[in-house]
Amino acid sequence: MSTFLTASWENLIFANYKIDRKPFEKYLPTHTEFDTFEGNDYASIVGFLFKDVRIKGIKFPFHHTFEEINLRFYVRHKVGNEWRRGVVFVKEIVPKHIISLIANKLYDENYATMPTKHHWKQYENQQHIQYEWKHENWNQLSVLASKEGLQAKTGSEEEFITEHYWGYAQNKRKQTTEYQVNHQKWTIHKVVEYKLACDLSLLYGNEIANAMEKSPSSVFLANGSEVSIMSGRKID
Repeated sequence: MSTFLTASWENLIFANYKIDRKPFEKYLPTHTEFDTFEGNDYASIVGFLFKDVRIKGIKFPFHHTFEEINLRFYVRHKVGNEWRRGVVFVKEIVPKHIISLIANKLYDENYATMPTKHHWKQYENQQHIQYEWKHENWNQLSVLASKEGLQAKTGSEEEFITEHYWGYAQNKRKQTTEYQVNHQKWTIHKVVEYKLACDLSLLYGNEIANAMEKSPSSVFLANGSEVSIMSGRKID
């Protein structure tokens, strides 16, 4: 596979939920199945900064740095004896129409365009990271987290959430697109306080909102890294 896009993903907030999988089944691409951790299905609301984006090596003015807020769940796909662990996006929010157009067209993704903004503040031993997006009203995902970070422990929930290196999406013809996402392992920063102010029903529908009605099972901050997204392929 050739490289389609390179960028840096910075300061990723993960709010992770143990879910009832039923409302997510309609998004499950053909040839994939739910990937579980300790018998539980998970979905995550993730906010981060997409920085220095280059498509086929080209940096486009006014479209190279922007916020993204997405809702994802976790799947796997078997190729020979290998399980490829990946994510499926229910919705990906970005502030630029052209980004949504390209991603939806080439990768069959579910991008939506909304105003977004972010605010970062550094303290002596802590950092405040905040993302906002406007869907009728302004929504917010923010954390107060430690500056010191550690590698996720082997076998931990944090490792499960962050160690998915494939993306899967299904088009209206029930064809599944698969693409690889390459990045180094991320440092995890402990969250002291978090805030999620979002009308999940308005954004994702009542069924998904009901599946995520309990508080997150965990919230953490990952430092991020350079990433490369490979060209997608249709799975036969």
